[in-house]
Amino acid sequence: MYDLPQEIEVRKDGPLRIITLNRPERLNAVNDALHTGLARLWPQLSEDQEARAAVLTGSGKGFSAGGDFAYLDEIRRDGELRARTIAHGRDLVLGMVRCRVPVVAAVNGPAVGLGCSLVALSDVVYIAESAYLADPHVQVGLVAADGGPLTWPLHTSLHLAKEYALTGARIPAARAVEMGLANHVVADPLAEATACAERIAGLPRRAVESTKRLLNLHLERAVLATLDYATTAEDLTFQSDDFHAVITRLLDKDG
Repeated sequence: MYDLPQEIEVRKDGPLRIITLNRPERLNAVNDALHTGLARLWPQLSEDQEARAAVLTGSGKGFSAGGDFAYLDEIRRDGELRARTIAHGRDLVLGMVRCRVPVVAAVNGPAVGLGCSLVALSDVVYIAESAYLADPHVQVGLVAADGGPLTWPLHTSLHLAKEYALTGARIPAARAVEMGLANHVVADPLAEATACAERIAGLPRRAVESTKRLLNLHLERAVLATLDYATTAEDLTFQSDDFHAVITRLLDKDG
């Protein structure tokens, strides 16, 4: 219903919008189309005057497995694509932070890299018992310009943010709730997230949207304080020997 690629499905359910990352054969790993679509999604959601709340989830067994290795390989080889990707990453983060519609994440499986970022930028998070969060940017030789470390210090302690950003270690569902990176561990995250979104959609609209904006002003200020440095640093690491070596190794393994 929006102007988006097939990698993102938006379904209308009364005042709700059910947003599904739609590359199930790749665990919803991010390619150029999905990344571009995510940058375009949030302004369109904000402009949808009938939308009162949204649910964000993944198709199939994963929420999002992070960057597709082939896409990362294209970025390192193509300067124009790299510049566009970094610009879209900035648009995605700010678009989600500024989106007027409350977003409830239904984390049905692994949320890695950009998938982890989408969770961090959501307003309420329901996570499956078997799911986990991880931001492995550093492990592949990148700075996480649109990653979890951009917002984690507002959700959890700085020490914990550093531990998981610097190691890329997985954060199991129960640990994510304990740390403040998710709200609830549940058996059926989509059903629980939809129920939560319905409750929000039934509340006075102006009060809901203004309260979200009030809270996200803290988030926006933190993001704006670090985003320019993060994107510049990510651009440099995309061109580094370390990143090239890691991607070559991952592609050989994946092939």
